[in-house]
Amino acid sequence: MIMSFRMALRSIGANKLRAVLTMLGIIIGVAALVVLVSLVNGATTSVTDAVSSIANDLLTVTISDDKGNPIHLDDLDNWVQEMKTVDGMAPTASASVTGKYGADNATFTLYGTTSSYYEIEGLKLAMGRFLNRADVENNTRVCILNNRAATDLIGFVDCIGREVSFNGMKFTIIGVLSENENMTSSMSSGRMSAYIPYTSLLRLSSTVTEDVTGFAVSASANTSMKEAETAMTELLKERFEDDEDAFSVDSMNVMEGAMSSITSILSIMLGGIAGISLVVGGIGIMNIMLVTVTERTREIGIRKAIGANRGTILLQFLMEAVVLCMLGCGIGILLSWVLLKVAAVVASSLSMRFALNGTVVLIAVVFCFLIGVVFGLYPANKAAKMKPIDALHYGG
Repeated sequence: MIMSFRMALRSIGANKLRAVLTMLGIIIGVAALVVLVSLVNGATTSVTDAVSSIANDLLTVTISDDKGNPIHLDDLDNWVQEMKTVDGMAPTASASVTGKYGADNATFTLYGTTSSYYEIEGLKLAMGRFLNRADVENNTRVCILNNRAATDLIGFVDCIGREVSFNGMKFTIIGVLSENENMTSSMSSGRMSAYIPYTSLLRLSSTVTEDVTGFAVSASANTSMKEAETAMTELLKERFEDDEDAFSVDSMNVMEGAMSSITSILSIMLGGIAGISLVVGGIGIMNIMLVTVTERTREIGIRKAIGANRGTILLQFLMEAVVLCMLGCGIGILLSWVLLKVAAVVASSLSMRFALNGTVVLIAVVFCFLIGVVFGLYPANKAAKMKPIDALHYGG
C-alpha cells in the first residue's frame, strides 16, 4: 500500500502540468460545492439569528372578519391584564402619506400604534422617547422617525422638537430610531417611516378605523411561543364564533421554519450542481488514467514478468487515481477557504459570517474519494488484466 502510494506520487510528479489540468475539474467542483453551500448556510444563520434575537417571542394577529364584534384598543389592554401567557399587545396600522419639512417632501409609511409596540418589536432609539399612554389617550400629534427619514428629510438626526407635517397635519418629533433597527424595521429601511399614536392615525387616514384589524403580541417571559399562540387562538375563536378563518395568528417560528426549509432545498440544489462538476472531473481523471495505462504498458509487462500479480497492478493504478482526486480535493478546499475569507470581508457590513462548513467539507472529501475509486477502477482493471507477453511486445 505504501509502495503504491509512493509510486502514485512519483508518477504524478513526473507529469505536473498534466496532473494539474486533470485535477482542475475536481478543484472547481469541490470549491463550488463548499463555497456555495457555506455561503447559503452563513446567510441563513445570520438571518435566523437576527429573527431569533429580536422577535423570538412575537406573534402577529390579523383579523379578516370580526363577525360584527370588532376589537378595540380597550380590548387589547384588558386581554393583557387577563392573559398570563401574554406580556404586551399593540395595534399595527399603517398608511402611505406625504411628509414635509420646510421645502422638502417625501413619501412616508406612517405606523399607528401604542407604547407597547416599542418593547414588542424590540425597537431602539438613537435619541428622544417613544410613545406613551398619554399620547394615545389624548391623540397627541407627536411622531418618531426612522433614521433614514431624519437624515434625508430633516437633514440631521438631532431633530427632537422639530415639526414635520404628514398630509398637511403637523407633528412634533419626539424621537429618532437607531440606525441599527430591528428586523421588522430593517425590512423597510429602504423607505422613510414614522410612528405616531394609533388614535392620531385615525384622524389622519380615512383607511384606518377604530376597529383593530391587526396587532402584535409578545409572549410572557416564562411562556413558550406555542403556549402563547394556543392561548391567543382560543381567545379569538371564542370571540369570533369558533371560526378559525376569521383570523390568523402567526409567529416568527413559522418564518424560521419556512426559511430553514427553503435554504435546505437551496443547499441541496447547489450541492447537486457542484456534484455534477465533480463527476465531470472524475471522467477527466478516468480519461487521463487510460492514457497513463497505455503509456506504461511496457512497464506493466516488466512488473508482471518479474512477479507482480494482478492485485498489485490494480492497486498501483487505482491508488494513482485516488491520489489525483484527493490532491484536487485538498486544493479545492484551500481555494474555498480563501474565497470564503474574501466573501466575509466583502459582507462584513451586512453582519454576515461565512466560514467553512465542516459537514460539507467532509462530504466533499468522501465524495472525491469515491470518485477516485469509481473512475479509477476501470483503467486500473484494464492494466491488471494485461498479459505479460502482450504488454512486453507493445510498441515493438
